[in-house]
Amino acid sequence: MTDVAATASAARPPLWTRNFTFYFTARIASLLGDAMLPVALSVAMLALGYGVSAVGYALGAWMGAFALFVVFGGVLADQIHPRPLMITADAVRCGLIGATAFAFATGRPELWFIIGVTALGGLATAMFQPGVNGLVPQVAADPQKANGVLRVAQGISTMAGPALAGLLVAAASPAWAFAATAGTFAASGLSLFALRLGTYAIDRSASTLQNLKTGWHEFRSRSWLWSVILIWWVLGVFVWGPVVPLGAASVTGAHGSAAFGYAEGAFGAGCVLGGLVAILIRPARPLFGGAVAMFLFPVMPLAAGLAPDLPLPVLLLGYAVSGTGWAFWGVQWATTVQTQIPQDRLNRVSAYEIAGSILAVPLGQVIAGPASSVAGVHELLLLAALVSTGCAAALIATAPIRRLRRVTSGAGVESAPVLEQPAESR
Repeated sequence: MTDVAATASAARPPLWTRNFTFYFTARIASLLGDAMLPVALSVAMLALGYGVSAVGYALGAWMGAFALFVVFGGVLADQIHPRPLMITADAVRCGLIGATAFAFATGRPELWFIIGVTALGGLATAMFQPGVNGLVPQVAADPQKANGVLRVAQGISTMAGPALAGLLVAAASPAWAFAATAGTFAASGLSLFALRLGTYAIDRSASTLQNLKTGWHEFRSRSWLWSVILIWWVLGVFVWGPVVPLGAASVTGAHGSAAFGYAEGAFGAGCVLGGLVAILIRPARPLFGGAVAMFLFPVMPLAAGLAPDLPLPVLLLGYAVSGTGWAFWGVQWATTVQTQIPQDRLNRVSAYEIAGSILAVPLGQVIAGPASSVAGVHELLLLAALVSTGCAAALIATAPIRRLRRVTSGAGVESAPVLEQPAESR
């Protein structure tokens, strides 16, 4: 058995090729900037006297622009190629955040300027994000391992980004925090520019509308794909939308203002662990394996809901356990999408998947405040724990999700994206 495992391991191509190293650098830089920006923006606006509602408008402008245009980003990524689109998006984000740094350094920028910048930043991110999935099969012969490493990078960024932004704001000024954030997007764009990719099949004959229809057909024809997104709508409204504002209120009220930052850092640490585990464990039915891990995720809203009754170390452990399950699911999900969808349509399908996943979150954020005044913060967090447990059970109970098998070729090496087998996935 050991000889077989050694042979399989030796047959897998190395992960840290020149292309993957540059791609990894681009991702960790971009993720760091994504994690720094909301903290820098929120703290800077509040320091200048803007209220919580104004901060919500600014962050909502980013999310709204992203949600509206991400599907078009997927179409353009398939028509042009994801790399030049992502490099352009990084350049735009670098310029916008650099302008924001200058505005905060020279005075008090108007609210219309901040909202305009965040809306344009959301639009640029909508052009960037669909290509994230599309490039992985081009820079790594083993998407499972690559996604595990990338999930570790995301966990590290989740821990380091907010802390770095907060440190720069406190030790220097908001302008320096924005300047550093702009630098992360510059590093991402330069790293993507350094990639050396092979040929890529592009069909520019179809119109934008036809490409949108093709992407939608590819999305809706896979029952495992849209079933997950429907479950994610429930998770977005009842869990991901409310869990940050309600969790912040519960944790800070029980353990002080710094405790919520520690909790988010613990979640990021759990994501690092989950990514490492996902590198080693390769379920034959990846979405089923990921769904089992998702039963760990409800520990976060449960710990937040019970925050007044829990010692801080136990609370942080709950967040870390939750992050581990979340990251393991995320690796299985990303690998499945990348290996089950034809490469020439992957960016469009990823755009529909991203849009479907996030559209419910703002709704959950909007209703969290009014609902908490009626039902109570802790009660809603306990409800979120119950709902997220139900979502994990729904993933396992849905046959197309449970039965979908891994796409493999040879000794454990992921193949290029192919169409799913109807008998296994529908």
